[in-house]
Parts: sequence; structure tokens; C-alpha cells
Amino acid sequence: MSLLIPLSFPVFKGSENLYSQQAISSGHIATFGSFINKFESKLTKRLKSHECVALNSGTSALHLAMVLMGIGSGDEVICQSFTFCASANPIVYLGASPIFVDSEKSSWNICPEILEDTILSRISKGKKPKAIVVVHLFGMPAKMLEIMEISIKYNIPVLEDAAEAVGSKYLNKNCGTFGEIGIFSFNGNKIITSGGGGALISNDAALIQRARHLSTQAREDLPYYHHLEIGYNFKMNNLAASIGFAQLEQLDVFIKKRRSINERYRSLLKNFEGISFQTEGIESKSNYWLTTILIDKEKTGFTNNQLRTSLMKRGIESRFLWKPLHTQPIFNKTPYYGGSLCEKLFENGLCLPSSVNLSLQDQEVIVDIIHEELSKTFK
Repeated sequence: MSLLIPLSFPVFKGSENLYSQQAISSGHIATFGSFINKFESKLTKRLKSHECVALNSGTSALHLAMVLMGIGSGDEVICQSFTFCASANPIVYLGASPIFVDSEKSSWNICPEILEDTILSRISKGKKPKAIVVVHLFGMPAKMLEIMEISIKYNIPVLEDAAEAVGSKYLNKNCGTFGEIGIFSFNGNKIITSGGGGALISNDAALIQRARHLSTQAREDLPYYHHLEIGYNFKMNNLAASIGFAQLEQLDVFIKKRRSINERYRSLLKNFEGISFQTEGIESKSNYWLTTILIDKEKTGFTNNQLRTSLMKRGIESRFLWKPLHTQPIFNKTPYYGGSLCEKLFENGLCLPSSVNLSLQDQEVIVDIIHEELSKTFK
């Protein structure tokens, strides 16, 4: 079925065509070219405190970040369970073991209290965690003040997975800039895209320089191919960077539109008993990459899957929230700390269409379908 309203679709109304044609005309479409430098410089300027390295995906950025943090065989790395598998898979790539932690109920991100309990438990077992992976889900900032206090207290560095939170802020500071290293994703469905792409950010210039070196196969600066260590083919290409650069020029507009879409959903659904939203704290400003809801089936009479199916029949895409990693078959023997909150989020949650060009009329159609589901229950 062709989608009439996709979940999160890229919009190219800036200089994407112009810049990509310039990249093609230059002959530099691989991992060399002016748009890579332009993209990195513009993102660095926006972040103010951090430099960046443009990479070919958010997953590559996570993998490289863990290499830079010295994570290796036998290490344990704490990771929130309620996230996409890319947050944890690089831990396994490096021979380390993930330790999963439950969420807290407002932001749905890693729970600071359970995080500290987890650290104490692992230390008591003789395994002090090597790092903490914090994810800002759907653009909503995690409780970074409490998390960083714990990080400092136990001297365990934080890796911020801000793949979904480009432009989101906490205490007026960009998500991704709190931990030792932060990462972004510019995948096709994110708030800005380079087709496929990501970035690694840090305020440590030496670490950034090493990231550049490793991301280009660790080639030494010699007139022939010479390698002293294993590197990675992780660099963003110039054609992707040209699109990303054009999208980055529009980021503030995109954030404003996605926040407006979220506000309209809240207004249109404010009288629906049994439907609630992710909570934005006073210290947070989410980019609202995706608007997400929880459905209390005891009050609405329908489940998240029933609504998803009804929307799809009309060509409207929606999606379940992330299935917790500790419930995934590939991680069925992985330690998990917490209760059942993130499992309940998965069981009751749904991501609603949130594309930048989503119209009020589109949203009214979506809400009408929710009305229909409600009427089926109470007619």
C-alpha cells in the first residue's frame, strides 16, 4: 500500500538540489570535498562548545565513540533498554557486554535512580562499568543533570546517543554536549537528513583528531598507504554532506514546525481520556522529532495495535515505540535492572506522523480515525 501520510518523511525545500549538483560537478562525491568541511564547520559553529566529525551513520558514530572510549573485550557498558538496537549493538561489536536499565516515566529515558543502583550492583560484583550510554528518545532530553552527577560521582564517562535529538536542548545546552562524546544521526527519517549519515562530537580536540584518523581507515599521512592500527571506513561522503549542509541551514525552521505539530496533536487530543504524551520538563526543549502517545486501553477501549491497523488501512503510517532491548531474543541473557516501565511503554505507545510538511488537515484526519476507534467501543 502506498502511504498517503508517512511517519517521518524528508522535506527538501532549501538548497539541496543546488548543493548536490555542485558536489557532483566538482567530481568529489566520496570522502573528500568541500561540503564535508562546510557541514562539519556549520555544525561545530551551532554547537559552540564542541567540534564534530561527519560520519556515514549514527551507528558508525556510536561504534567509533566506543573505540575512542577504550571499550573492549570483557568490559561492561550500561545502556538504557528502551531504545533502538543500534545503541547497544556496537558494545557487542567490541566484545563488551551491555547492562540494560529501565526508564523513568516522564521523559521515558534512562532512570537516574535505577542507573545508580545498577552501578553499585555491578561494582559489588567486581565489574565497574566502563561507560554509560544515554539516549534522548524521540528528541526528548534525558535527565542529564542527575545523570552527569552520577557519572562524576563514580567516574564513569557518558556517551550521549542524541541520534534522534539534533537541535534538542537541556538547560539551554545542546543534547549531545553533556557527556564525554555525543553522536547524531542524519538518517532519512530524522529531523534533518543527509540520506545516510551521522556525526561524532566532543570538546576534546585531540579526541576529535583521532576520530578523523580512525574514520578514514587510520591511514598515515604519507604518499603511500601505510597503517599503524586498524581503522574504519566511517567517513561521510561529500554528496551526502551537501544535502546535510542544506538541511542544517533549515534546522531551526524544522524544529519550530515539529514542535507546532506536537502542540496541535496535544490540542486536538486534549479531551481524549486515556491518551497521554511524553512529558517535556521545564529544563528541556525537545525537537519533537516524533510525536508519541500512550493509549490506556482500559479507558479508550482500543489498543495501540488496533489504532495502528486502522491508520494503515487509510494509508497513514504509525509505529510502535521501541521494543525494550532486554526483551529482544538476541539479548535474552543480558542483565537488566529496573521494573516493567519500558515494557509498558512499548505495550501502550504509538508514534504518530510527524513530518515537517504535515498539515493541520492531515492531523485532523488522524484524530478523526481515533474518534472512530472510540465510537466502535462505546456505540
